[in-house]
Amino acid sequence: MGSMLKAPNKNKLSGDLRLVKRIAQETRVETLARLHASAEGLSTKQANINREEYGANEIVQPNTSKLHFFVKSFLTPFTITLFVLAVLLIVLDVIPSDQNSVSTIIIILIMVILAGVIRFFQNLKTSDAIEKLLEMVSVTTNVKRDGEDQELPTNEVVVGDIIHLSAGDMVPADMRLLRSKDLFCLTSSIDGEFEPKEKIATKVPRFAQADNYLSYPNILYEGTTILSGSGVGVVFATGTHTMFGRMLRDENRKKIRETTFNIGIKSITKLLLIMMLIVSILIFVINSLIKKNLDLALVFAIATGATLLPEMLPTIVTANLVRGSKEMAKHGSVVKKLNSVQNFGSADVLCTDKTGILTQDKVMLERHYDLTMQETKKILKLAYLNSYYQTGMQDLIDEAIIDAAGDELDVDDIQRDYNKIDEIPFDYTRRRMSVVVANSDREHGEHLLVTKGAAEEMLKVSTKVELNGQILPLTDVRKKLILEQVEDMNDDGMRVLLLGYRRNPAPVGEFSVKDENNLTLVGFLTFLDPPKESARVSLAKLKRDGITVKILTEDNEAVTRALGLQVGLNVDVVYSADDLKDKTSVELAQMVEDCNIFVELTPELKTKIIQALRKNGHVVSYMGDKINDAPAMRASNVAVSVDHAVDIAKESADVILLHKDLLVLEESIRIGRNILGNIMKYFKILLTSNFGMALSLIIASLCLPFLPLSPFQLVVLNLIFAISCLAIPYDKMSSEYLDKPRNWRIKQLPKFMVIFGSVSTLFDVITFAALFFVICPYLMGGNYNELSLNSKNAFAALFNTGWFIETLWLQELIIHVLRDGKFPFIKQHATSTVILATMIAGLIGTMLAYSNLSGLFHFAELPSSYLWFVLIMMVLYILVASIVKYFYLKKKKFLI
Repeated sequence: MGSMLKAPNKNKLSGDLRLVKRIAQETRVETLARLHASAEGLSTKQANINREEYGANEIVQPNTSKLHFFVKSFLTPFTITLFVLAVLLIVLDVIPSDQNSVSTIIIILIMVILAGVIRFFQNLKTSDAIEKLLEMVSVTTNVKRDGEDQELPTNEVVVGDIIHLSAGDMVPADMRLLRSKDLFCLTSSIDGEFEPKEKIATKVPRFAQADNYLSYPNILYEGTTILSGSGVGVVFATGTHTMFGRMLRDENRKKIRETTFNIGIKSITKLLLIMMLIVSILIFVINSLIKKNLDLALVFAIATGATLLPEMLPTIVTANLVRGSKEMAKHGSVVKKLNSVQNFGSADVLCTDKTGILTQDKVMLERHYDLTMQETKKILKLAYLNSYYQTGMQDLIDEAIIDAAGDELDVDDIQRDYNKIDEIPFDYTRRRMSVVVANSDREHGEHLLVTKGAAEEMLKVSTKVELNGQILPLTDVRKKLILEQVEDMNDDGMRVLLLGYRRNPAPVGEFSVKDENNLTLVGFLTFLDPPKESARVSLAKLKRDGITVKILTEDNEAVTRALGLQVGLNVDVVYSADDLKDKTSVELAQMVEDCNIFVELTPELKTKIIQALRKNGHVVSYMGDKINDAPAMRASNVAVSVDHAVDIAKESADVILLHKDLLVLEESIRIGRNILGNIMKYFKILLTSNFGMALSLIIASLCLPFLPLSPFQLVVLNLIFAISCLAIPYDKMSSEYLDKPRNWRIKQLPKFMVIFGSVSTLFDVITFAALFFVICPYLMGGNYNELSLNSKNAFAALFNTGWFIETLWLQELIIHVLRDGKFPFIKQHATSTVILATMIAGLIGTMLAYSNLSGLFHFAELPSSYLWFVLIMMVLYILVASIVKYFYLKKKKFLI
């Protein structure tokens, strides 16, 4: 059993094990009858009925209806707080006042509706965007529907469907095999086992296998992968009713929970909620003691809590991710999981195979030599038999052999003379594959096992060689000569496979890996896969972006070194599977840092390397498109595949490239960094603004004989600022920011919040002093304590209005000052969208105070000359905050 994954726990199984046992023991006719199915498949009408009865083929079925989004948009802490505030105002203010003044309540309800509608449309827009992206890269399966074979998305599969499977397909649901031919299945996604399991439709489990349900020969489970052969089966369980539906769902949730992105968001949300709770309690206690008005103190404390709630945080974070996914789609990469957008920005290591990524993905058969290094048609004929009759994933090597044989041989005669008997599929431990054919003509039905594979592995199972028509022993001298010939060709950049055969190896239908012995080596197959013209440029750009590229390949050292030199990789250190064998975790941790090229790897070793890199603190992206890449993809932070990859690779991927090109990946990485920067920017702006506001409210409550703002004004101020922050996803990061990987730095946030929040509080305190001791006394004709009760109320209204305008403009300025380390508006500036949004927000808040609506918001009339004071404060804030930034960046590398 593989060491990377744990064996499935029976307690986590979703499906009915008793049902599986019964179906495994039944005949195909009995199973079809049980499911009311037919070997001819379902009609669309019956499929819809079955979907209603048994459920959709989805592990998780989130409610994505418009009604769900609408209700969810209004059930937020912010809107609930506004409702509570409205009720308290009715109970504590409107009802006892003997006045029919409900304008404040109406405005609060308008705010609730406005905030909810914004969130509703944002959520709806996000859902639609994700669905459109996923439609571009959905995994499909061959379903017999309405009497015809159709390629349908796997989520449309229902109980009773007839599914046709072939090599590379991912099993879309739990199935009972009806027919099979040389069918081998990989279950590594479930149990970590990389040894292929043969599946035979006509074979039922033995009594000894009763509890070993994974070994049932006639049952296929959702999430497993067809390695070779073909089969037809009927679906008996879908979605969460499959045997491993719940386990796969739990593993997926666990992976989501463990990402640094989600941990970071939870930490920031927790920090904001703790700050809200502490500040609200302090505000209530202080105002209760100083103002001697419990009702007013309670209402103001609740309003403060609403102001400090991160009500737009999920909306803005999601908007950032959706915008990033759309931008990536324009450049040829489709995001399946939104969190992976920012993970790209954090990635500092890219692990990938070389074939098709660094090479042209156009393998050519250069030579078909016998062991005397002479090119002969016999070698090509044997190679053709092996490649043409194997039913596994026909890779580029098999295609190259078939193409070459089509040009040089009469393949119609070969197909007529030979019939396939059986095959032994390729696996990454043996690194070879075999087919068994019968000669139907001259050799009177002779069986011939033809094997091709890596040189070292072929030499292990060979005992003879064919030289000039003679069969001779494979001596150590001949073995050494063969290896030297292979090495010479490898040094020229050729990939070399050895070809061997064995006559009459075993009885029909019983062939296995054990039959791959006593082979006679007959020749070499040499292949060339030239490097892409763009490979050197792509690698240089990735290096410029701070991405370390590590090649993880099954190929040998010589070929990989030759390619590495051509594309500009450092090939001074190369580790093979043997070098990694039996290494301790400490030794492996150092080896993965020292080396960028790993060769002759199995899927298990690829996964170990990824895990070691992650333990070392790296954020790892893995790019793969083959069956054997899936475990490493699951182990990485960001799994990348391509649109024409096998199903299991596409299913495991977080991001799918529409073009197999590192330049596309490099562009996506920079987009991811921009999105990550915008998210971090919003968090730092939000924390700074909230801390500054909280500190200012506490100081004001301690020092002022009245509230600095009415509860309603506080809520309106927060809503205007929160809406203006919706423009942040449309901002851009500097080129310097995009040139290096960026990680979440949660530990630095409290310090950042205190430093820059205190700067905004400083200007709030200056504004308090100016309003209380200079501006308001001048306008009211006396100091606060000297005025009558009505005049004191007018004084407080003037103060509230003045601070509302000043603090709103300062909050909008925080966005521009903290978005970059350079001096705002001169050395750096936001996009026009952000500038426009913040300007409009400031103007709207100012106009509320100077318009006919001012009475509804309890604003008093200030002279227009006060705006000059606000402008001076804004300029001074920019200067002081920039000075603080300068000294902050002397100790820190980055502001964001």
